[in-house]
Amino acid sequence: MTTPRNNPAQTRNPRPRTGAPFLVGDRVKGTSYVPPGPHRREAPETFEGVVVQVGSGYAGVDAEHAFLWVKLKDHTERQALVADTELVEE
Repeated sequence: MTTPRNNPAQTRNPRPRTGAPFLVGDRVKGTSYVPPGPHRREAPETFEGVVVQVGSGYAGVDAEHAFLWVKLKDHTERQALVADTELVEE
């Protein structure tokens, strides 16, 4: 079904959920990921924002080790483990 673009009464349907824990555009909250190594000045921090990228980039990586990137209100991004992130109900 197509809806004319100039229809002011157009309402958005909720996005269908998939097997993935998060979709780009989901509002989430969690704890940021700090990789091991020479990151002594960085510490994990809590965040809330919108998912802009999902996935580790490596095939076969499960959710326990998969990453996502979240854009915050100040337009900065945080990297987080999927396992350390939860969906914010709107």
